[in-house]
Amino acid sequence: MWVDPDSYHYLPILILMTIGAIIGIVLIAANHFLGARIREKVKQHYDVYECGVPPVGNARQQFSVRYYVVGIVFLLFDVEVVFMYPWAIVYKKFLSQGSFILLQMITFFVILLAGYFYLLGRRGLDWD
Repeated sequence: MWVDPDSYHYLPILILMTIGAIIGIVLIAANHFLGARIREKVKQHYDVYECGVPPVGNARQQFSVRYYVVGIVFLLFDVEVVFMYPWAIVYKKFLSQGSFILLQMITFFVILLAGYFYLLGRRGLDWD
């Protein structure tokens, strides 16, 4: 037989994926057939609407690339805190077994500090 006997454990996942795909297709089809249609094309349908305030200027203004770089760097250092929290909780428990847990966190900090100093050296956080 060409099916591995252990692959039957994945059958519930396959069923859930199939049900999800069917529900998605049915909902999209129902929206297509039962949804409201635009009867007439009016200019107001295509205007920008922002909280009742008339739009001012061009909506396609460009942002500096540094804006996105700072956002990505913030996410990077924010994820660092996510990894530090569980380490801080189990620190005392595993310190009695050896100092390897401390060495791991020191290595983690050294790598992060190297990235931070590289970023400062490349002037990645300057706005000018």
